[in-house]
Amino acid sequence: MPFRIAKSFTVESGHLLTKHPGACRFPHGHSRTIEIVLTSDELDARDMVCDFAVLKSAASNAVQRYDHTFTLNTTDPAFAQLRATYGDRVIAFIETDPTTEVLAREIFRDVRAALDLALQAGDSRLAPGARLERVRVTETATSWAEYWE
Repeated sequence: MPFRIAKSFTVESGHLLTKHPGACRFPHGHSRTIEIVLTSDELDARDMVCDFAVLKSAASNAVQRYDHTFTLNTTDPAFAQLRATYGDRVIAFIETDPTTEVLAREIFRDVRAALDLALQAGDSRLAPGARLERVRVTETATSWAEYWE
């Protein structure tokens, strides 16, 4: 039976959904909770799946990338102007709406790459069989999306 651990992070971010027929097509923001879940069939020498500090470090860039930012589909007519005005605080989603589902996928892939580097480096604070199970991004108090591979 595998072991599971999770670490949660909170970010403030805004977006608009160009493909949405309702109010979500207008700029709006969310207090998002990002939950990252690791699993392993075995524990490391310290009886852990992963030291939470390692998980925090592995997720840090992916999570902080979205804090106090505005995510936007590059096909939006205002994209170039907003990017020129606010720089890297406007995050480009290439011909894709920055839905919560898409955000969960992007964070999953970034965290997985960071954890893979830690495993390859032989970080002893991570069980040898530890793997990223899923990423959940909460958009509102009652709505979330998950991504896993």
